[in-house]
This record gives sequence, C-alpha cells and structure tokens, in this order.
Amino acid sequence: MGKEPEDTIASRISRVLADRIVRGELSPGARLRQDHIAEEFQTSHVPVREAFRRLEAQGLAISEPRRGVRVASFDLAEVREVAEMRAVLEVLALRHAARHLTPAILDEAEEAAREGDAAADVHAWEEANRRFHRLILTPCGMKRLLASIDDLHAASARFLFSAWQSGWEKRTDHDHRAILTALRQGRSEEAAAILQKHVQWIGRGPQPAGPSRETFAIVG
Repeated sequence: MGKEPEDTIASRISRVLADRIVRGELSPGARLRQDHIAEEFQTSHVPVREAFRRLEAQGLAISEPRRGVRVASFDLAEVREVAEMRAVLEVLALRHAARHLTPAILDEAEEAAREGDAAADVHAWEEANRRFHRLILTPCGMKRLLASIDDLHAASARFLFSAWQSGWEKRTDHDHRAILTALRQGRSEEAAAILQKHVQWIGRGPQPAGPSRETFAIVG
C-alpha cells in the first residue's frame, strides 16, 4: 500500500481536530501541540502545520507568538457575526438552488426537519438541522459558496454545543416548515426571506443560562 499523501493526511487531521473543537472536547485556549498530534496520527510535522492553517482559516484555531497554536475562543459578538454571514450566504445559495429543487429533495428536507423536531439531544438536533440546510442549498452548485457555508455551520455548531451542554428540550422548528411550504409553492423569494430571518435569530433568542452570563441561542 502506498504512502498517504500529506495533503490527504492534513485534511484528515483538520477534520478530526475540528470535530473535537466543535464538540467541546478541546476547550477555548487549549494548546494544539504539533509533536503530540504528529505522534497520534503517525505523521511528520508538515501535514500537522497544514491542518493548523486550515483550522485557523475556519476560525477554530489561532496562532500566537511564543504561545503556539491554540483553540480559538468566541463571544456573543462573534456568534452574531456568524449569523449575519450565514444569512447573506445561505440566501444567495437558496436563490440559485430554488429552480433545481425537486419534490424528492424537498421530501428529504422535510424528513430532516422532522428528525430535528424529535431530536433527543443537541448533537442529534444539530446533525438534522445541518442536513436540512444542506439539502435545500446544495443544488445551487456553487462549490466555494457551499464550502464557506459549511465552515459557518461548523462555527454555529460550536456555539450551540457550548451553550446547550444540558437542559436540551425538543422543539418544533416552524421556520423550516414555512420555508418548505414556500418552496413547494414556487415562492422562492418568500422562502429566502424566511431563511434570512431564521438564521439571523441566532444569538438573539431565549437563552439557557442565567442572567449573569452573556450567552446565546442557536436556532438556525
């Protein structure tokens, strides 16, 4: 068997580390040590450094002089920044995707919405929610746009898991239903307007922590 290309190794390392950061297994400020990670993945430092660069591009890690690479922290302002960026980019993608959405795709999206409503924990909800958004946006066929949206969803997931470590409650996402109804009836601009408001609500809704903490809600 041939040696795995360094670019492929870097992609694998960045995916694994991103997942750990998003799920809160690596806390904000935690140092990412090249030697430890290289040993874990049985590789040289070269793909590890490339993986770090990818994490920095996603906003999940930062490089600091004399402190090395660390897991990036975040605050409410960043949560709202991600929400505004998602709103703009997802509306753009939906406008291009709308004409390509088939009944079968919309049926899959409706199933994802039902799974989100029935989710027993925050991780199951996030997975179903992300699938819903991907299903209605992917037909736009704009790979760079979709990659940027994926990065923003990863950031949203990180905020979500941080805010909802406990106390998750099942909920019905009425916006998802309204988006699907508008798309099925060919009212794509109405669907885009609902999607925009839906995503912008991130960071502004009911909050799970007490009034002494600056926290946020993730509902999009």
